[in-house]
Amino acid sequence: MGTTKIIELEEGWGIIQNEITKMINTLEGVPDSPDYGSIYSTVYTLCQQKPPHYEAESEGVYTRYEGVYNDYLTSKVLPAIQEKNDDVSMLQEFVKRWANHKVMVSKLCRYFNYMDRYFVLRMKLPCLKDVGFGCFRKIVYEKMKMKARNTVIALINQEREGTEIDKTLVKDVLEVFVEIGNEKLDYYVNDFETAF
Repeated sequence: MGTTKIIELEEGWGIIQNEITKMINTLEGVPDSPDYGSIYSTVYTLCQQKPPHYEAESEGVYTRYEGVYNDYLTSKVLPAIQEKNDDVSMLQEFVKRWANHKVMVSKLCRYFNYMDRYFVLRMKLPCLKDVGFGCFRKIVYEKMKMKARNTVIALINQEREGTEIDKTLVKDVLEVFVEIGNEKLDYYVNDFETAF
């Protein structure tokens, strides 16, 4: 009968962070091959250890999970959107980064699933998907929503005056306003429709 090796949070998180960095590299267009199985097995090992380890380790993993998004969105995503020189390029980057973020949340939720099913449920914390989307909303969306809204409204007005616009881009930006609310239309209504 085997026993599960106890690993400390710092050691385990080092393994997880290394693989998440590879995933982020891939999202940034740098070819890399993350070992997602390594993430899952390390999360599982950290979060299923016997008391008193499992709660402290799980809490540490949960906090660092949120930190991954905060760091990535602050250091890479928001600057990439803000550095665009024209409004259309800014909208394109905004839409692209939201699409990449949804992929990142989907993958990380899958590989942190054990923690979501047990620790998060038991502690009545926001699920991992909500944490991931909440970070984007707080760091990127809140800073860019007015500029995105005003640019979309200007594009729609240009179209009304007979200028050809990228309708797919407008549709994609509006989808961000809808999806950011995680199936509720509050953000779309309050942040776009009311002003429109």
